[in-house]
Amino acid sequence: MEKLVLIDGNSIMNRAFYGINGSRMLTSKDGRYTNAIYGFLAILFRLIEDINPEYMVVAFDLKAPTERHKLYEGYKANRKAMPEELAQQMPMIKEILQAMNIDIVEKEGYEADDILGTLSRYGQRRGLEVTILSGDRDTFQLATDRIKIRIPRTKLGKTEIDIFDRDKIKETYKLEPKQLIEVKGLQGDTSDNIPGVPGVGEKTALKLIQKYKKIETLYEKLEEGKTDIKGKLKENLEQNKDLAYLSRTLGTINLKVPIEDTLEDFKVEEWNKQEVYKIFKDLNFKKYIERFNLESDIREDNIKNLSNLYEIVEGNIDQAIEKIHKTRKMIFEISTRYRPKTRKHNKRKNKCNKYNRAN
Repeated sequence: MEKLVLIDGNSIMNRAFYGINGSRMLTSKDGRYTNAIYGFLAILFRLIEDINPEYMVVAFDLKAPTERHKLYEGYKANRKAMPEELAQQMPMIKEILQAMNIDIVEKEGYEADDILGTLSRYGQRRGLEVTILSGDRDTFQLATDRIKIRIPRTKLGKTEIDIFDRDKIKETYKLEPKQLIEVKGLQGDTSDNIPGVPGVGEKTALKLIQKYKKIETLYEKLEEGKTDIKGKLKENLEQNKDLAYLSRTLGTINLKVPIEDTLEDFKVEEWNKQEVYKIFKDLNFKKYIERFNLESDIREDNIKNLSNLYEIVEGNIDQAIEKIHKTRKMIFEISTRYRPKTRKHNKRKNKCNKYNRAN
């Protein structure tokens, strides 16, 4: 079965940036920060080795507001600005991905998660095995029998990958993946400033959805008095019904982003080795140059390209002269294997011989 890999560019760059930080911060010779790029590529190369996909896409967020911002003014309002050391690396990773002929998809008004969600369903409809690489567990709602989520995590200084498919999520949360959207509605999300219902944390939200399956059912039972929910929890749920529905909407990944790129655009192709080598050398990524044998490959490609420019023909000196007169062009090379000794050199040698004889 052919495979499609979808990567959350912002999420993985952010994880790589903080994974190689502090005293280990990497820079190029001219002082540009490169730690996030280096870490991103390490995760990317491992993923390619593990899966060997036929198709690949990296999705990025854009700064433009999304429908979620329009729906709720406070959405992500508590987020700090991206550190300048990371922000300056974003254009560089995109340049590298383009040189590797890996398709980049970004859409104004939509988040990377929405792009991943839409493309995951597209890949599933095309009969592909889909893998989503993201540090954001919101993507768990996208898991199916054909769609797996890979979450990188750092343990003892090394990056390890946790894999979640539909069965793993059911085992972990006792819910279907799409029911995690209902949990989000009740619990909210402090990182995205999604309010949820005050006083309802993850454990409570999970128990409520495990029992009532959907937010609608929960409120129906509450209104009918057919629940054992009491006290402050009942009061909070009743007073914040609108927030629960709003939060569920904010936490739902859009599966219908209008994307013009097709499966053919996502096909994994050979790198532009000249360009990749140039960038890696500029960023001082010697390890990656050696790992992919880029220097010798470039040298061989240059020799092949050079030989294609010429045609070897047999002929005598008169024919060569006639050709030069016609084309008015000539390239020649002079090389010598013997360097004649100069008089000055010989005199110096004779003086040395006289000195040796005298002593």
